[in-house]
Amino acid sequence: MCRAGCRTVPSRPEPYRLEAQIGHLLRRAHQRHVAIFIAEIGADGPTPTQFAALVKLGESEELSQNHLGRLTGMDPATTKGVVTRLIERGFIERAQDPTDQRRVKLRLSGEGSALVARLIERARAATAATLAPLSSSEQHRLVSLLERII
Repeated sequence: MCRAGCRTVPSRPEPYRLEAQIGHLLRRAHQRHVAIFIAEIGADGPTPTQFAALVKLGESEELSQNHLGRLTGMDPATTKGVVTRLIERGFIERAQDPTDQRRVKLRLSGEGSALVARLIERARAATAATLAPLSSSEQHRLVSLLERII
């Protein structure tokens, strides 16, 4: 029993193992998924980030660049680069907002809509391949836990 003024010896913390850190594991899982996605979609297709932007634009008639970034979890600089590349490839169009000339709206082009329709099943296959090492219940649990984190 320790009396007033006595000190306990602190226990030694466990060694820091990078391989057990959540950030490291998420980054490695993301790298694996990107490799699977590119193999499934093709190296000349959109990146996973570009595909996410195309899908979100396909779900809406028009979006501001800021709103698109928020929906896809991209910072403004990344969103700007993704939008610029997708415009250059002809997959999205930019137009002035008729109600506010300061605002720019983005929408899928016909080519962008066709691309999403063509690739959506391959994107689903990439997700399935990424999760393949897990049982069905583990897959649902992992997705649910990740949704809680974000």
